[in-house]
Amino acid sequence: MAPSEANYDETRVPAYDLPELLVDAGGTTVSTVEHWTGTRRPEIMRLFEEHVYGKNPPQALPPVEVSAAAEAGEYLDGAAERRQIKVRFSPPADHPAMDILLYLPARRTGPVPLFLGLNFYGNHTIQPDPDIVLSDRWMRSDPAHGVVDHRATEASRGTSASRWPVERLVARGYGLATVYCGDLDPDYDDGFQNGIHPLFYRPGQNRPDADEWGTIGAWAWGLSRALDYLVIDPDIDSRRIAVMGHSRLGKTSLWAGARDERFALVISNNSGCGGAALSRRRFGETVRRITTTFPHWFCANFARYADREDDLPVDQHMLIALAAPRPVYVASAEEDRWADPRGEFLAALHAGPAYRLLGMEGLDVTGMPAIEAPVGRHIGYHIRHGGHGVTAYDWDRYMDFAERHMH
Repeated sequence: MAPSEANYDETRVPAYDLPELLVDAGGTTVSTVEHWTGTRRPEIMRLFEEHVYGKNPPQALPPVEVSAAAEAGEYLDGAAERRQIKVRFSPPADHPAMDILLYLPARRTGPVPLFLGLNFYGNHTIQPDPDIVLSDRWMRSDPAHGVVDHRATEASRGTSASRWPVERLVARGYGLATVYCGDLDPDYDDGFQNGIHPLFYRPGQNRPDADEWGTIGAWAWGLSRALDYLVIDPDIDSRRIAVMGHSRLGKTSLWAGARDERFALVISNNSGCGGAALSRRRFGETVRRITTTFPHWFCANFARYADREDDLPVDQHMLIALAAPRPVYVASAEEDRWADPRGEFLAALHAGPAYRLLGMEGLDVTGMPAIEAPVGRHIGYHIRHGGHGVTAYDWDRYMDFAERHMH
């Protein structure tokens, strides 16, 4: 098989051995909670930082300004309240800032649980609402999403509403917060000049070092900065905030959940290579393909493992395990072979030992489940009919899972 040819044949998946989850760098088996939290978990974090997602800058760079727009009235026929919050990271008005779009149930009786996730084409795509701020950031040109010459137009409004069932969420008592990923870093290889990276460069530095954060790292950092705001909002229960992401943003939600233990629950939807799928299977998208097509997503070191996945000191079951003991949910789609549904399931399965060590339960099956037959306890998994996307079925399962663990 040529390195650039995608494999969709299970009989051509190479034999592989996964890195040991519960054996530390010195070869000692991890058998206590203290050994996991004090030694093995930090080791795994450092390995992902050095070899996959990159290290975050040491300085925190707190936002210099947070402003919430005062918005009168109720939305979705009175079911929801809507707020728009701007978070600036640097004083000049043309420097990076992010807009948080927030919906809360209007008939709440106290602080509510909430889902937080990044979106692909701007907050204005979530609902066909003319009062949501129209993003002026760079985004991928796409007529289907009303994006022309890399800029959103009025035709963009509501084009992603099917992926964000706000009315369904608030009806079940959940809030929703979302941020356009391009507010933090544009999704193209711009040499890391137009997002938040330059705010952290050392004198004389003009791009991240080989082991420093790429775009996924910047997006994950932004999710934590959004969380900084959400945890102080008295209408939101700071102990019950889930991070959710789809596709490349599902890779991001896993990394954000690993890095920031304030997230109570972590959700990965169709995240594939570099997300929930095992790299060593080389099924669908591979390390070579992803680091060639999207070199900016990861740290530069990750590209060294193109066609050398067995040399990686980590695999994605270890990323999922970093969420433990917090619940984590992984979802696949039957027709989304590029994201390797079986590889996503196996990664969730092999994260289980970390959960059991901490007194939790992982998946309650050992074999791939049937279509639309969710499985798992503290690790949840389903595969549904259809292709790459986020559907009402997915969201219903995430809310079911959240009700089990966040209520």
